[in-house]
Amino acid sequence: MFKHYISCATFIFFCIFVVQMFVTKDSKMLGMSFGVLACVLLLTLGICFAGHLQRLFPDKLSSCQWLPAVSEAVVKRPCVRLPLVTITTAVIIILAVFNLCFIQTKSPCDINGNPDLIRSDNSSEQHPGSLFYLPYSVFSCILALIACGVFLRVSFELKVVFLTLASTAYYIIILSAKAGLFSCYGRMLYNQLNENRTEDSGTILRALGLVKHPEVMSCIYITLFLVTMLIISQQNESCFRQDFLLKNKNRTEQDEIETRENLNRLLLENVLPAHVAALFVGENKKNEDLYYKSYDCVCVMFASVPDFKEFYTECDINKEGLECLRLLNEIIADFDELLSKPKFSGVEKIKTIGSTYMAAAGLSGTPGQENNQDRDRQQAQIGNMVEFAIALIGKLDGINRHSFNSFRLRVGINHGPVIAGVIGARKPQYDIWGNTVNVASRMESTGELGKIQVTEETSDVLQKLGYSCECRGLINVKGKGELTTFFVCTDMSKQQGMGLS
Repeated sequence: MFKHYISCATFIFFCIFVVQMFVTKDSKMLGMSFGVLACVLLLTLGICFAGHLQRLFPDKLSSCQWLPAVSEAVVKRPCVRLPLVTITTAVIIILAVFNLCFIQTKSPCDINGNPDLIRSDNSSEQHPGSLFYLPYSVFSCILALIACGVFLRVSFELKVVFLTLASTAYYIIILSAKAGLFSCYGRMLYNQLNENRTEDSGTILRALGLVKHPEVMSCIYITLFLVTMLIISQQNESCFRQDFLLKNKNRTEQDEIETRENLNRLLLENVLPAHVAALFVGENKKNEDLYYKSYDCVCVMFASVPDFKEFYTECDINKEGLECLRLLNEIIADFDELLSKPKFSGVEKIKTIGSTYMAAAGLSGTPGQENNQDRDRQQAQIGNMVEFAIALIGKLDGINRHSFNSFRLRVGINHGPVIAGVIGARKPQYDIWGNTVNVASRMESTGELGKIQVTEETSDVLQKLGYSCECRGLINVKGKGELTTFFVCTDMSKQQGMGLS
């Protein structure tokens, strides 16, 4: 924005020049003074637009690679901007009264109020019309005061200094150095009004009061405009400060909101899968809103530690069961840690029921699609779930070595269609339902310690993936009758699972 302030001040500079060009009698002196001051001001303007000049004329200014650095310094460094502001303001203030200083009087006025004016080079020339230049000098001074106020981002204290110095200089010139000129101008207007007898006497008297002391009225005009500019500058300063504080407050609140949203998202992702949590973040779910998805193929796993029921006791030694729960928490936490590995990114923890750990794979895919690529991916998810189960067994073995226990994991796996959904809006609970889930639970409950039991359909998929499965035979499954089940051979893979711990 600073370069635009300089541009506005330059425009005021040319406006003052145009005004003085039309009314001054000494165009030669005006041209000389304007030329010198314009060079200084245009140089300042060129410094501000150095970067733009480099982009507009890249070929001609290819050797001036320092121009963008100069433009950037003007924008970012106050120590560079303030001298430019001072130079620009001083040039405009000087131009406003420069030509007034070259009009001198040999004697104040003759008896008829006609001035006898001479130039500064002592060559006598009668220029009575030069007195009519005086009001335009005052107008130029007022324009110069406007130029002091165009720099909105300059501090109020510095504006006060500029405006006060400029006004003081104008007061000295009008009331002291050029007081004779203004007195002659007042006498001339007084005589003209006295000669005009056709106007209303009341109007003449009021006019006489205004023109009797034009130097005083000029100072009053400048003072009124000085006060106005100070009030406007103070108001701008107050607005900018409030705007800064408001932006700072909004930025702080925005950071707090983002932090809170990130925290809520992390907490929600600990309860819900990531793709489901994304639907709830930033939305006000009503109690009647229901989220559910149907999946054609999801691999479900139940893994439990049956020995923990016998291990859990409430006595003084284990602080009424607290140490037992601490160990169970360590086991579940180590199981959860496996989910952060990229290899098991497709596995979602559903819930824990006591010492039973429930997880599923294939819930992150797009539901309702069936093609060859999806089937290959679904089969890969089944193999990934088996690898996860093997890793759980390895983790539990590592915990046994450190805690001197002999816990063994019992795992059941099944795959098929399920329905996934979220129950509750304020305290959401993600879960899956279906026959696939029930059979997977039965595979775990009817299984054996240290083994992974699967259904016949799941066994066929695993064998295609290169896993070896051992047929257990027919077993009685509650609610399903007799089913043929298989144990996944983990002898060769068990060491790999232990390595993950």
